[in-house]
Amino acid sequence: MADQFFTPPKIIMGENALEAAGDHIRTMGRKALIVCGPVVKKIGIAGKVAAVLEKYDISYVIFAGITDEPTDQMVEEGTKIYLEQNCDFLIGAGGGSPLDAVKAIGLKAVCGGKMSDYMGVSVTGKLPPVAVIPTTAGTGSEATQFTIITDTKNNVKMLLKGESFMPDLAVIDPAYTMTAPPGVTAATGLDALTHAIEAYTSRKAQPLTDIFAVSAVRRIFANLPAACEDGSNLDARKEMSLAALEAGIAFNNSSVTIVHGMSRPIGALFHVPHGTSNAMLLYPCLNYVMDGAAERFADLGRAVQAAGAEDDDSTAAGKFIDAVRKLCDRCEIGKPEDYGIDRETFLGAVDKMAEDAETSGSPSNTRKKIRKEDMIKIYRSLWEA
Repeated sequence: MADQFFTPPKIIMGENALEAAGDHIRTMGRKALIVCGPVVKKIGIAGKVAAVLEKYDISYVIFAGITDEPTDQMVEEGTKIYLEQNCDFLIGAGGGSPLDAVKAIGLKAVCGGKMSDYMGVSVTGKLPPVAVIPTTAGTGSEATQFTIITDTKNNVKMLLKGESFMPDLAVIDPAYTMTAPPGVTAATGLDALTHAIEAYTSRKAQPLTDIFAVSAVRRIFANLPAACEDGSNLDARKEMSLAALEAGIAFNNSSVTIVHGMSRPIGALFHVPHGTSNAMLLYPCLNYVMDGAAERFADLGRAVQAAGAEDDDSTAAGKFIDAVRKLCDRCEIGKPEDYGIDRETFLGAVDKMAEDAETSGSPSNTRKKIRKEDMIKIYRSLWEA
């Protein structure tokens, strides 16, 4: 069976990438909706985007209403502005939230309806041109056909997908990640690590995704601690931006697995940032599914030098997963109670969360067969000493 592999049509990466992208942005439309959060607007990155547009006499409106992980209500508000202002293309600037939101706004502006109408279907058709400018190194949204939007009525994080969501232009300047504080750097970096590990161990992995996934895992192990400990370390920031892109390309073409499936319900119900909920689940989930893909986890263990050639696959896999646990500890990822989650409320929601995770389809990409009961067991284990 042939594999499909695709990336954004154009990626511009490095110092002054936004300025270098001007010649391409000028061809995208007459009036842009710049989608971001209030912090990105405050620190001036939205202003830098606006300056590039002004250089080419392109009109724009700034929508800085992505105040948290994107919801259907935020998308509705952004779409209203897009249509009322007669915009014809979009630019998303910020972390994964604005980048996800900008894709959904483009969909809703053209196709209408509710966001929940698109859950479980593959989005097709021509959407407005989209450029994305990440300011964190983690989500990989700049290179994917996915967007995650919270259904506020049902408290569900919806995974929406389709080739139409692929950005037309990804502009990646590692300098824009320098303002991310240690907690955000850690959470987004571990999100990228989760993408890479799941891409490599997914049932849908293929030779090209393997190349990007293994490279991303190596870079993250080598550079995430330095980026967290010294946010001004430009070399570490560069490597993490590249790793996030590699991981995004990898999972875009091979899908995520159990960790992401179980992470989204935690985010939807308890409003824990996506990268953090991934990181909380990373060790218990991987430890549970290790025996379904021992040779793959072993490859990663040897790639990051947690295991050697003398170790058999089972031993090397175990050493890799232990190295993941130590990296999470070093990045100060805590337990649910450290993020204000009440134990009894969490345990009372476990059945719904496991059901929502199963419905998302992501756990079925795991090489070990996963049942709802397995996920309930893993959720409960988060509260064990």
